Amino acid sequence: MSGPSSKPAQLKPRFRITLHGEIALGPGKVDLLEAIGRTGSISAAAREIGLSYRRAWGMVDTMNQCFKKPLVERSKGGAGGGGAALTELGHSVVEHYRAMETKALKTVQADWKALHKNLNTK
Repeated sequence: MSGPSSKPAQLKPRFRITLHGEIALGPGKVDLLEAIGRTGSISAAAREIGLSYRRAWGMVDTMNQCFKKPLVERSKGGAGGGGAALTELGHSVVEHYRAMETKALKTVQADWKALHKNLNTK
């Protein structure tokens, strides 16, 4: 770090859920799910969050394999092109993940305040 940034210090709790040696769910995958929900497309979602289509598709494939039911459904291309949408489980997974982040943030507030007052924020 070359010097303090103009951005304020932030605490961002993040979770990684692993299964059989794979990251079934984590911050990047949840960001991708949310982008797919907004755009209706894996490729558009990948562009929005700065991933290659190949990387995004690999992440979707891993998530779909790690959960009992798919989180993302794809529709085949045609005259209007293909698309993708979150399944009911996909929406639920995003909601629960974000709730876990929020609850974790609330739980550690006293410790965060103690750490924050010792940060070089000037």
